Amino acid sequence: MKNISLFLISLLLLSSCNSSERNVSQKQAVNSENISLEENFVHDFDLEQIKERGVLKALTVHSPSSYFLYKGKSMGFEYELLQNFAEEIGVKFKIVKVNNLDEMITMLKKGEGDIIAHGLTVTNERKEDIAFTNYYNLTHQVLVQRKPNKWWQMRQDDIDNTLIKDVVELINDTVSIRKESAYYQRISNLIKELGDTIYVDIIDGSYNTEEIIKMVSDGDIKYTIADNSIAHINESYYSNLDIDTKVSLSQRVAWSVRKDSPELKNAINTWLRGIKKTSFYNITYTKYFKNRRQFKKRMKSDYSSLKTGKISEYDDIIKKYSSRIKWDWRLVSSVVYQESRFDHNAKSWVGAEGLMQLMPSTAEELGVKDNSPSENIKAGTKYLNIIYQKFDDVPDSIQRIKFTLASYNCGYGHVLDAQELAKINNKDENSWDNGVGESLVKLSHPKYYNLKGIKHGYVRGLEPYNYVNEIFERFDNYKMLLNNK
Repeated sequence: MKNISLFLISLLLLSSCNSSERNVSQKQAVNSENISLEENFVHDFDLEQIKERGVLKALTVHSPSSYFLYKGKSMGFEYELLQNFAEEIGVKFKIVKVNNLDEMITMLKKGEGDIIAHGLTVTNERKEDIAFTNYYNLTHQVLVQRKPNKWWQMRQDDIDNTLIKDVVELINDTVSIRKESAYYQRISNLIKELGDTIYVDIIDGSYNTEEIIKMVSDGDIKYTIADNSIAHINESYYSNLDIDTKVSLSQRVAWSVRKDSPELKNAINTWLRGIKKTSFYNITYTKYFKNRRQFKKRMKSDYSSLKTGKISEYDDIIKKYSSRIKWDWRLVSSVVYQESRFDHNAKSWVGAEGLMQLMPSTAEELGVKDNSPSENIKAGTKYLNIIYQKFDDVPDSIQRIKFTLASYNCGYGHVLDAQELAKINNKDENSWDNGVGESLVKLSHPKYYNLKGIKHGYVRGLEPYNYVNEIFERFDNYKMLLNNK
């Protein structure tokens, strides 16, 4: 199943090394490791520097509650809150996916992210390393255990007789948890409180809580511990689980920042105080932690990054025609999502049709036989390639793709005008990111579209500007969560 080490945690807590020499060598090794890491830790990078950079980097995990893809859309409780907070402080945000939860705090301290946007339980041990924001949720930890086989045929009293209903019954039994988790800290304290033995099966940090809960449901492990909010929503999908046995009192759940980021922490706290009073927060929390029907629907979907890694039912068609123009299929999928949300019956108010929203005249020129998904994507990718070839003087392939996408949205001539305006303003006419994009936005104002050399007049430049940026932001999410097969 996985590489697991099984050990007796009570012995680790209550015993000491036989040799004082061994104690010294272990202490030296730990100190040496800490010094090595400390040299790479970031200091004095706070809210002001984040605003100057224009991007908030957020550490989070791929899970049903934090961050995932569903039918091509990026979703998650943390993801939606991050969108709101980034808008509040006037920056974009970038997800940094954490593959090993045991390394999350170290990643934050090294500067790989500015914030841990994941529900960490506030503990004194963690407060030694990081600064917690105000809590956004209260929860308690519960024991996750599997009901007996054919439980649905049994009386409730008979089911209860097979389950642990008091933590004292865990003595001499085994609980499976990640070591760098609040659950591990809780089981450590529980052993001290009970004055007896509980065995701990250490789960690798690459598994998130939801995945470990699934292991219990599948019978791969016997017990685990989880926050009640996470266990509750997962129980709606894994009906063979019992989560009624509490193992802790109420605990606070919060985001966290580095200790040298007080202004960022203050900004988050100010935002939290306001957002928690809004319907947006309540609706978002309900969507991910209380709406059991929607949770089950997402978990069962073939088009969830949590299950199959597929984006849409058109993946195979998109892969086929993307390969012909040598574009990443995930990028073309992001274009299709932007155009139609994968609705092949979509039709715009100006008459554009299908998955890639082709105008009838364009479709006819491209030899489209019908408006089937295959024909529409075939023609759309062919049209993208035609535009791409026109920008053969743009040396950087990414910038060239961005010009292509902008032209696909607003017309080739307007992008040529934006290049000309960039040149007039001593900007790089071959860079979307450093001249042409912002020039296209300016072409919605008479001051600019009436200049000599501008041939195609007015354009709603903000629309293609956002169009390109949104496609690439979504593409980044697709790359992060899906392989390129």
